[in-house]
Amino acid sequence: MIARLIRREGAITFDRFVEAALYEPEVGFFASGHGAGRADRDFVTSPEVGSLFGACVARALDDGWHEMGDPDPFVVIEAGAGNGRLARDVLRARPDCVRALRYVLVERSNKLRDEQRERLELEPADEALGPFAQESPEDAPTPVSGTGPVFVALDELPALELTGLVLANELLDNLPFGVAESSAGGWSEVRVTLASSGGLAEVLVPAEAADALALDAVTEGHSVPPGARLPIPRGIDAWFAACGRVLRRGTLFAIDYVDDVGGILERGANDWLRTYRSHGRGGSPLEAPGTQDITADVVHEQLLRAARAAGFTLEADRSQAEWLDGLDIGGLVEAGRRTWEARAHIGDLEAVSGRSRVAEAGALTDPDGLGAHRVVTLSRSPG
Repeated sequence: MIARLIRREGAITFDRFVEAALYEPEVGFFASGHGAGRADRDFVTSPEVGSLFGACVARALDDGWHEMGDPDPFVVIEAGAGNGRLARDVLRARPDCVRALRYVLVERSNKLRDEQRERLELEPADEALGPFAQESPEDAPTPVSGTGPVFVALDELPALELTGLVLANELLDNLPFGVAESSAGGWSEVRVTLASSGGLAEVLVPAEAADALALDAVTEGHSVPPGARLPIPRGIDAWFAACGRVLRRGTLFAIDYVDDVGGILERGANDWLRTYRSHGRGGSPLEAPGTQDITADVVHEQLLRAARAAGFTLEADRSQAEWLDGLDIGGLVEAGRRTWEARAHIGDLEAVSGRSRVAEAGALTDPDGLGAHRVVTLSRSPG
């Protein structure tokens, strides 16, 4: 498909290549059912470690709900919801907001949305804010309170303004991105073309003026040697703009691989631009598109630039380990330990789950692993 596209239109931008390689219906990496999970999947994210991450997220939802004045309905959008594992674990944790909860799972892959139905009882999409009632035919329908939880699945962000919370766990690193390369004469952009051998190859073209200005802005004060590469965050820019249209008031949590531009430049593109398949590193991003994940570390300055342009304000920026500590992950681990001690002689699922929390907490807070993810908390309010 990508080869046909290039033959028809010429060399394509790297973000367009990533879009096709990851999301093209039926043949893209995520569209064909690959992604996070164990066994026959490709990589593990925090929800796949165990249910403890979902229990902590449930506490974060409760905190947001209380801060907003306990609204009912309380809309939570999980962007990049995958197979529904995190949403299921949030429900199992029975947060205080559960009777008000309207949980919208946004996932582009048809196959992964099908897997969500194996874990959750999904309602029709128009029930996200329902059910509704009218006191009289002349009155506008209003949501009925106390009828949650309601779970719905969509393939894109809902087309309405709302008050609530948006959660994106390891989504931003998979949004399509361009690639820029520096030279003595300025910035060039990497495009993807056909190689004489029949495969895919790179070609450099002058960067668009707006992209070059944005790259100059985020690298100001840094030494950028010729040949250095940075992502062009077109997918992140578009996603935050869409969130700004949806979230009239509320909070957004972005959890991801994040580094500042200095760290990205120091490490180089061979490190910040990676591929994965079958729980290991893959090959070149241009190799066998559709069979491996293509991911890029998020540049902190670019994330904040996109968020501010969409009307968001930075509230906090912590490591995942620090964020989970603030949600009292230690208390949850201790409760699990007590459950294990009380039920070890029974050996039932509740006992085993309690025992596993110690190992789960270690993985989720590992400073050399998932614990090093950044949790960027942003807010948005009218005006």
